Parts: sequence; structure tokens; C-alpha cells
Amino acid sequence: MNTEVGSKEKHILVVDDEESVRRYLATLLTSEGYEVSCVEGGMEAINLIKQQVSPSAVILDVMMPQVDGLETLRRIREIDETLPIIMLSAVGQTATIVKAMKMGASDYLTKPFEDDELGITLEKVFEKMTLVREVEDLRDQLNKTSDFISINDEMIRIKEIIRKIAGTDATVLVLGESGVGKELIARAIHDQSLRRDKVMVRVNCAALPSELLESELFGFERGAFTGAIRGKMGKFELANGGTMFLDEIAEMSPGLQAKLLHVLQDGEFSKLGGKKDLKVDVRIVAATNQNLEKAIKEGRFREDLYYRLNVVKIVVPPLRERKEDIPLLCQHFFKKFRAQYDSDMEKIPETIIEAFMSYAWPGNIRELENMMRRLVVLKDEKYVLKEMTLPSELKPEPEKTAAASEPLSLKEISKRKTVEVERDAIFNALVENNWNKKRAAETLNISYRALQYKIKEYGIDR
Repeated sequence: MNTEVGSKEKHILVVDDEESVRRYLATLLTSEGYEVSCVEGGMEAINLIKQQVSPSAVILDVMMPQVDGLETLRRIREIDETLPIIMLSAVGQTATIVKAMKMGASDYLTKPFEDDELGITLEKVFEKMTLVREVEDLRDQLNKTSDFISINDEMIRIKEIIRKIAGTDATVLVLGESGVGKELIARAIHDQSLRRDKVMVRVNCAALPSELLESELFGFERGAFTGAIRGKMGKFELANGGTMFLDEIAEMSPGLQAKLLHVLQDGEFSKLGGKKDLKVDVRIVAATNQNLEKAIKEGRFREDLYYRLNVVKIVVPPLRERKEDIPLLCQHFFKKFRAQYDSDMEKIPETIIEAFMSYAWPGNIRELENMMRRLVVLKDEKYVLKEMTLPSELKPEPEKTAAASEPLSLKEISKRKTVEVERDAIFNALVENNWNKKRAAETLNISYRALQYKIKEYGIDR
């Protein structure tokens, strides 16, 4: 395999049996700042993608010996339904291209083509991909907003606060344990505000190292650092006119805290490598599960930034303090997942509700949501209950076997526990990646084939 390396931002896989075409495309794409990998056959491309090599797009020739372009397209689509694929065809192959488009090709080019045609086609494909993801994100956001369900007095008071402040531009600080629904609060504020027709951009401040978080938030100019072949918009630019949700704000470094304070005070910032300040109009909603006043005393958080953020403070109670919401939330998630997974499960077993009401919920609503998802997908009440730390009278009876009276060896106990943990990890990875097996395999750091085997072994079904 011949590999040319340019910008790490987008990786193009070229599949063509003609060496001259591969060399030409590699040179052209590299000059445009793309990272390029070239293979000469369909099977090589299929195996690369199975082995978790994840290109941003594939350029695929129609006419190839052994495994042709259409068969390669079909088999790639079995692995990844969304990967952009551009077909290369010769003049007179209209019927084949029509068939390829019906099979899920993203676009096509007819050989010979002008240099700029390739760049324009790639840009079109990537723009379409961005739009598709934005629509999916909007759908997810709408679904998440509908998860804001409560009859708890404190939550009703919080809804009233949101109603009062939504129409203002006041900065909001949302506090609460992990999983209580801080992002739902931010989404509710945005959706009820005058900015609702603009975007709400979410940034997890704990997810990236400080230097990467800075470029993510503020963007950078071309040449700002080694490898910056193109400039990039930051999240503040993207959120202009809308709302920025800064999750895990306590994890932000002191240097970045100073830059954020400048944005809040003056409504402007500069990109990395930039020579001028950019004006921006963004409402900030920040959230954390940490004690910021303690962080100030320890010198980890700026006091002036804290007061800028803490114009309106909302403290979200943990689920253990609002147990009257559990039956409502269970019904909501049950209906949601039954529709999502086309489940024939008719109702939530009473033992589940009883157990859920007695459970402490350290992971709060996020944990409850995952438990309900497991119940609907696996249809295994005992498996769900076994995952929880419950009072002994609520624990499911162990299944009796012929060897039930025989004590288990430590090796057998360890093996059974490993199986449970592995099954759970695979299930969670599939759910997090919307049942895209290729991405789930990447999350688990195993091959696509190994994941397929494990799914069959554990009987995990969508």
C-alpha cells in the first residue's frame, strides 16, 4: 500500500487498479492538504475498513478485476452506512453509476476530469455529511429536551426559574452531580430563549487537553502551529448569535479561564495565530459537578470568572432526592426505547419499579436511562436487577442448576464476572454508537470480526 501524508484533518482512501490513477490522485489530494492512502483492489479496501482504518471518504473505481467497484461499495456499506463514497467511472457507464447511486454512493466523477472537479465534489460530499450530522444532532436534542420530566417540587421551581430567565441574556451556572440532567437544563434555557432559532453548541471542557481545547473553542489561523495547513473556525464563532454550553467548566486551565473571562467581559476573542479580535454574541451556560468555591480557595478556579458565570445559579437535585419522578421517567424511557428498537415488550415488570424505587442511583438519570434501555433491548429483568446494588430482599433469586449445590472455584467465578462485564461493555458501545458495529468496534478497540463474534456469542440483539 502506498501512503501519502498531508493534513491529518481528512483522510481519503483511493481504490483503483491503475497505478497511474492512484499516483495522480495521491499527488493532487496531498497538495490540497488531505492525508491519502491508496490500494489497488476492492478486497484491500474492505479489509482496511474492517480493521478500523476510518477514512473521511473513499474514492472508488467502478471497473476493477476480481472484486469490482459495485461489490466493493456493497460490502463497505455493510460495515459503515454513512462513509462518503465517490465512484470513478469511464464515459458510457451511466447505467452502472445509476446503480451505484441507488446502492448508496455519495457522488461520482467521470474520467477524465479536471483537477478542480475532484475538490468541488469532495467539498459537496463533506458539506452533505455535515448537514446530515446536524439534522441527527437536532433530532437528538429534541429527544433530550423531552426527557425533562418531573413532578418534584424543586424541579418545578427550576422550570419556573428557566421560564423567567430564558428571555434574557443572563449567564447561567448549573450545578449538580454527574447524570442529573445539566445539559437538559441548558437545552431548556436555549429552547425558550430569543436565541432558539440559532444553534446551541456544547463543549466538554474535560474531554480535551488544554492546548486542544483552546483551538476547539477559539479556532486558529493558517500557519498558527505546525500542521495548521488550513484555518479553522472555533466553537465561539459557530455559536455566534446562539448559546454556548460549557460542561465540566471546573476542568478548564487557568490560561483558558482568562480568555473566557475576556469573552464574557468584552464580547470578543482572538484565534490562535490571529492578529485581530473578533466580536461575538454568545450566551454562556456553564455546568460542573464540582464545588467551585472550594476550587477558588485551592487556586484552581478564578474568582472573577466565577462571579461572571454565577449570575443565575441552578442546583439540580440528584435522583435519590426526587424518587417520585422514577415511575414517570421509567415510563418515558420505556416508550422511547420500545419505539426506537421496535420492541414487543408490553410493560415494565413491577419488580423493576419496586427495585428502582429502593436504589440509590449514583449515576442519576443517565444511569436510569441506560437501565431502561438494557431492559427493553435484552428483555432480561434478572440481568438488569443483578447490575444494581439492591437490598437483599429485592435481589433476583439465582437460577438453580444441577450443580447448584457444588461450590464454584475462584476461576469459574472470575470467568462468569468477566463475561458479564464484557457483555455489558459491548452492549453500551453499540448503544453509544447507534448500533453502528464498525464504530462500536473502534470504541472497544477490537476488530470488526471480533465484535461480530461476541455479539453472536452473547446473543445481543437490537
